[in-house]
Amino acid sequence: MKDRIRAIASTTALGAALLWASAAAAQDQEQEAPANDSGVADIVVTAERRAVNLQDVPIAATAITGEQLRDKGVERLADLQYAAPSLSITDQGLTQSVNIRGIGIASGSPAVANGVATYIDGVFQPPILTASSFFDIGTIEVLRGPQGTLVGSNSTGGAIFVNTQNPSTDKVKGYAEASYGSYDAIGLQGALNLPISDTLAVRVAGTTRWRDSYYTDIGPFANEPGKLDEQAVRVGVMWQPANFRALAKVEWIDKNTGGYAYRPIAGSAFAADRQPDFRTLTYNSPTLNYERAINASLELRYELDSGTVLRSVSGYTNKRINNLYDSDGSRLDLQAMDQFVRERQWTQEVNIISPLDGAFNWILGGYFQKNKIDVIIQTTAASITDPTDILNFQNKQTLGAFAQGGYKVTDAVEVQLGVRYSHYKVDGDGSVIIGAGGPIFGPSGLQVADLKGSHEDGRLTGKIGVNWNLGGENLIYAFAARGYKPGGANSATSEFGPETVWDYEIGWKASFLDNHLRTQFGAFYMEYKDFQFDAMDTSTGQNSVLNISNANIKGFELQAQARASGFGFDAGLAYVDSKLAAVSIVNTRALPALNQFGPQCPVGTPSNPPVCFDFGPYQTIAGGGPNLFSPKWSYNFGLQYEADLGGGLSLTPRVNYAHVGSRWTNLLYSPATDYLKGYGLLSAQITLQKDQWKLEGYATNLANKAYVSGQSVNNEFYRAPREFGIRISTRF
Repeated sequence: MKDRIRAIASTTALGAALLWASAAAAQDQEQEAPANDSGVADIVVTAERRAVNLQDVPIAATAITGEQLRDKGVERLADLQYAAPSLSITDQGLTQSVNIRGIGIASGSPAVANGVATYIDGVFQPPILTASSFFDIGTIEVLRGPQGTLVGSNSTGGAIFVNTQNPSTDKVKGYAEASYGSYDAIGLQGALNLPISDTLAVRVAGTTRWRDSYYTDIGPFANEPGKLDEQAVRVGVMWQPANFRALAKVEWIDKNTGGYAYRPIAGSAFAADRQPDFRTLTYNSPTLNYERAINASLELRYELDSGTVLRSVSGYTNKRINNLYDSDGSRLDLQAMDQFVRERQWTQEVNIISPLDGAFNWILGGYFQKNKIDVIIQTTAASITDPTDILNFQNKQTLGAFAQGGYKVTDAVEVQLGVRYSHYKVDGDGSVIIGAGGPIFGPSGLQVADLKGSHEDGRLTGKIGVNWNLGGENLIYAFAARGYKPGGANSATSEFGPETVWDYEIGWKASFLDNHLRTQFGAFYMEYKDFQFDAMDTSTGQNSVLNISNANIKGFELQAQARASGFGFDAGLAYVDSKLAAVSIVNTRALPALNQFGPQCPVGTPSNPPVCFDFGPYQTIAGGGPNLFSPKWSYNFGLQYEADLGGGLSLTPRVNYAHVGSRWTNLLYSPATDYLKGYGLLSAQITLQKDQWKLEGYATNLANKAYVSGQSVNNEFYRAPREFGIRISTRF
């Protein structure tokens, strides 16, 4: 409680400073533009290393401004799937499965890389993504399909770029906001931009949020899984003399959710302890989820007299997570896990970027990335005598060199060619030990698996395309692109190879009715090879990552934005049809409850775990259905009307709806345990604005939809119920 009071006091002091600055800068107030008939506003995207209008970028992309995030009820990364077609984010606990068009990540192993690359202020983020609720955001860009040239080896599905607001030298400005809502939700956030001189500016932004849990744990520890207690602060400094710019940002995040909230899946081993109310949990061990992160970036840009830009982006992240789990989610057994994960990352990218005003434009670049991952896990279970300790340490290195060029054959037709070579290397160490400190195996326990191993691979990726500008803000494009995700090492004797994908795509971006209507349409066919998935490796008796199947994926996406006479409308639609090839795997759910199994026994040798185990009776044919975590249909839309009440006063009601189709989560395709039903979410808000002040009322999940948002082993996750709240904010 003292920590909360101190946090409220510090944030209130920041808010007071922001309000004081608002008054001091009132005479320089820039009023927001009133509703008019100017049409749909341009959104500038930077994912291709240049600031370009979204309508002029020949790729399938969704771009959302910070203000639009609020309008659409997008508060955190997982909410982006309700605003961007083909994006699916499925809860799995520590690692969320972020997939675009059914490609991304389907494994929680630290050896597996992203398939959808996420960047914050130009710095790549590892799969263990510690992120606060969104605050002080400039834009978010979601790029669909493999981005194998400019993004590189972790973008077989696509990429997400989160761009926070930059400091500015023009004037003192910023915002302050306070909110209160259901479940005693309290939120404070704000930003203050200070120009120190004509060339130097500082921007400080922060957020703090608290919310009670949506769940009640009736177990002996009265845990509060799913609550929220988070703080984040970001400081940006920009120095821009003449043609040079240095932009540095440092972000600190501290988040405690009290643990992950889940319960056994109906029909699973511990489903008998499920309560009639799915918001009632029955944990019989303590739970915890405590995340800390530091993200830092430094961008240096220098523009030569010719217009060519020299660019450098350096990044550092340090993420630490402590988790305590009740692994079975019930009182029927005592299965507990204590988990610590730390990932440190260093990145460096350099670019040489030509201007766009000639017949030939180009980008050259090089990339370096180093990751150090530490995973320490101890599991205990009443049904298994000896505890299991897992130590896994990974050192990864990624190198890349790339080039992309465009040549205008005519004023209307451009040919694009991009190529990148990526090289990846990982060295791992660690072990799996049972019975440490026990009477059977002594203080050191028995090592049943050696996780030491190494892997090295590399692939050539890229893109070839044709862009045709028809005039009147109509762009037609077609391309073929290849993406790649590196492999890795499970142990000294077990490796898995990289994933690759070929994407063949056509698209049309257009403006109609004097820019009051904009559309983006694309169709694609993808060949996806060597899908990486967690499965039992019978050569070691360990659950490992294996390349198990190939897939074909096809579909289309449509987006539209409209604005006229105070009315605003936006929508997105995606159809994704996929088919994974059949594969033979071990049905791990049918295996007996043992610490370790050991490798497959030789023919004629009976099972004798952990020396060896006969997996033959548990082999089954899996796959043969849709790709995992891939809804066939998804769509969203929003409608608003801004009414001018006179005297600088306006009233804007808005309604949003998003539908995410059904998804499979496991290659066994069990309707009882591997299937997430589709669901639709309705939200609304109403905004009363007077000059720089806003008063907003909001409601999310209006229908109070109860839906499963993810699965992990034999447990399922749920998301938020219906919530109401109010926000008051000022901009200056």
